[in-house]
Amino acid sequence: MIEHINNFIFHSTPDLSFDSEQVSIFDQSPLSQSTGAGAGGHFNFDMHPSAPASPSPRSTNEVHLADDETAEDLMADEVAIIFSFLPHQDIMRARVCSKTWRDAAEKTLVPLCEFRVDSVISHNAMRAMRTALPNLQQLSIAKLGIGHRDRHIYSAGEDPDERSARHTADCSVHDINIISNFTKLRVLHIDEAAPLNGSYPVLFSFPLLEKLIIKNCPYLKWDLEMLQGLPSLKELDCRGNGFRLTGSLSSLGALKDSLEKVRIHGCRKISGNFIDLADLPRLKKLDLRWDTEVTGDIRDICEDDFPALERLDLPRTVHGGMEYKFQSISEVPSFMQAVHLLMQRTPKLFEKDRLARAFGWSLSQQSPDWYDSRRGSPQPPFSLQIIQAGSRRGWSWCVRASGAQEARSLCQINWLDPEPSSDYGDYAAYIAELEHIEQRIGFYRGYHEPPTGEEYRRLCGVPASIPGLFMV
Repeated sequence: MIEHINNFIFHSTPDLSFDSEQVSIFDQSPLSQSTGAGAGGHFNFDMHPSAPASPSPRSTNEVHLADDETAEDLMADEVAIIFSFLPHQDIMRARVCSKTWRDAAEKTLVPLCEFRVDSVISHNAMRAMRTALPNLQQLSIAKLGIGHRDRHIYSAGEDPDERSARHTADCSVHDINIISNFTKLRVLHIDEAAPLNGSYPVLFSFPLLEKLIIKNCPYLKWDLEMLQGLPSLKELDCRGNGFRLTGSLSSLGALKDSLEKVRIHGCRKISGNFIDLADLPRLKKLDLRWDTEVTGDIRDICEDDFPALERLDLPRTVHGGMEYKFQSISEVPSFMQAVHLLMQRTPKLFEKDRLARAFGWSLSQQSPDWYDSRRGSPQPPFSLQIIQAGSRRGWSWCVRASGAQEARSLCQINWLDPEPSSDYGDYAAYIAELEHIEQRIGFYRGYHEPPTGEEYRRLCGVPASIPGLFMV
């Protein structure tokens, strides 16, 4: 049946299109509405009301069927089921065939397939689809033009940025509020450089929305509290919104029963303690690694916290986050033990590559334990590395290597697991890996932590009587 409908759409349906300047006629004449797919999967509009296409034999039969209201209602429901297997372009082509098919299109739950609004033409298509195909489930909002000559923007929201508003005062304005008609949206992607300015409550009022992506929209103002209007949200991905996104992580508690994935990067006014999300029962991934003001300490994660968590990435403002700087050497052993217990509970909690490099952890230059290096000698081992040999895990201080190279000039390994017995199935592989690691311990052999400044000078062969001779 679906194949038959498809054959009819592509071989019997007239290729109608509508000129963007005549969209008002398109909107006011629902019985004449249609779209044709243009280049790149977008819609082109061109209207010829004085020369309607001749109905095909099948569409004539459909019109006869529509004379019976009960049969029409039944047929519309059946056709809507068939339409639900087709992309939006094909449904919009097919709906011109009869009133029954137009009614079916309005009832159709459109399958998840991206409709991207990235031009004036595609915006006009969205205007048509708001009534012709109101059950659209996936929508992307992007820039309305290309290059520096783009002079098209969306209508201003609440409290717009005045400087940006002055800069775009002579631009053509397009209505963004029409997306409120798509009440069945499940995926909304607000893409890079979408010409939005101010706060838009309409973007946060979709009861069925499951995935929200907002990237690099410098003038879109919103607060995490606005997510309360998205009670079904499972995935939040927000990156590069600078100072325009505000709020505390605790606001995500309103989505406790649905939220599964959170990624917030480059949003410098996001605050709160990441532990505020510890009681979200469905949260699988939490990624806050770059440029937020989130705080906390990964040692505060208790056994019953984050029951579903599979991946965790935290910013440097969290004790133990990416590129965290320790204030003293003495605090590291207990910290590593706490991290080890956390990894035993959830082995895949941290990405493997970042785990090996200990997330860029190192000693702060403001630490009283810090000292400068000697020119021509190995640098002090003020970085950290997590060691894995077979199933045995440990950690060590090291000199951080650049790029993807292994850390060099390791201190002695501080093991977190006992040595496996010789009966261990992969014992031979463990010994081989251990020997490879041992080869990287040279200059600092015998030291389980960085040497003191005096010990470092002695290792470098500098007389204690002239300690300042070698400093750089």
